[in-house]
Amino acid sequence: MIFVSTPLAGGFVIEPEWSVDERGAFGRIYCGREFTARGIDPRIAQASASRNTERGTLRGMHFQRAPFEEAKTVRVTAGAIFDVMVDLRSESPTYKRWYGVELSAENGRALHVPAGFAHGFLTLEASSVVEYMISVDYESSASSGIRWNDPSIGIEWPFQPTHMSERDRALPLA
Repeated sequence: MIFVSTPLAGGFVIEPEWSVDERGAFGRIYCGREFTARGIDPRIAQASASRNTERGTLRGMHFQRAPFEEAKTVRVTAGAIFDVMVDLRSESPTYKRWYGVELSAENGRALHVPAGFAHGFLTLEASSVVEYMISVDYESSASSGIRWNDPSIGIEWPFQPTHMSERDRALPLA
């Protein structure tokens, strides 16, 4: 696993390291020791997945309010997404800055999203499956989000979404 720092403190793109032989390839997708070495709490309280049937599906931008902030590591097992995180830590020098990266089953990358960030994605292919390893349990009373097209943040999506929940459409500006 190769951890590549993002411009947002605490965020990492995690590149796979594959051992290849005549059978195919093998590589780690998670190692608590590797996370700890980079100052990341390795705890995983839950793992979740979303199956997205259509290209152009947008999910986000979601987070949990204090004291239930969650870190998550996101990867794609089928298809491809444009994955985005937004720093919502008001004391951070990168407050309200965003970072996006393509994650796909083909490239095998993951994105580590620190606690205090909003997270969302846009599917680049139909039938995309996204898996999340999350640091804390889901707390519905703390569930929140910000609008995907908030002009104060200015996320540059690769194209306009065509599928989105009413909840996500109605999220407030940051």
